[in-house]
Amino acid sequence: MSVITMVEQLEALYGVPGEASLVKELDHVIPEYAAFIEASPFVALATSGPEGLDCSPRGDLAGFVRIVDPKTLMMPDRRGNNRADSLRNIIRDPRVGLLFLVPGSGTTLRINGRAHITTDTTLCASFSVDGKAARSVTVVDVDSVYFQCARAIVRSELWNPARHVDPKSLPTPGQILEVTSRKNIDGETYDKEWPERAKKTMW
Repeated sequence: MSVITMVEQLEALYGVPGEASLVKELDHVIPEYAAFIEASPFVALATSGPEGLDCSPRGDLAGFVRIVDPKTLMMPDRRGNNRADSLRNIIRDPRVGLLFLVPGSGTTLRINGRAHITTDTTLCASFSVDGKAARSVTVVDVDSVYFQCARAIVRSELWNPARHVDPKSLPTPGQILEVTSRKNIDGETYDKEWPERAKKTMW
């Protein structure tokens, strides 16, 4: 196996980035980039902490990530499994990466920055959905923002309904938990109860 261990080897293999790859990166959000943030209902949030790396999905109604100004974003955190891996990491290492997806669009938007968490009552309430305030709000100071070209989305045919996988062909969360808990959790019961439990903690 040939292992690349030097940047020079990598550059020899891939060459240097073209002008378009460089000029698209800015240190602030312009209106053209804001359009993607406002249309996105899904963001992957990457963080780093003493225990390692984490990449966590964040989803809500389109535009749930608020643009405060060209250098500041705010993202609500709602009810979940209470692991709070991303939030734990942010407290100890503020560096974050966000990848915005827009259903139907091949273009994704990437933002790198530094974040902190606030539980300001008024601010959390301003992110309320169905009368339920956000549990906390992650504030991101933008360091860099740029769009990612559509090759990955096109290759994967991510938005092609003909390529969608039948969920019944995959293990259910209950089946997985039954295995990982060594049958301390009854998988069938978990799957039956999950839809009702999810309704109560959706927002």
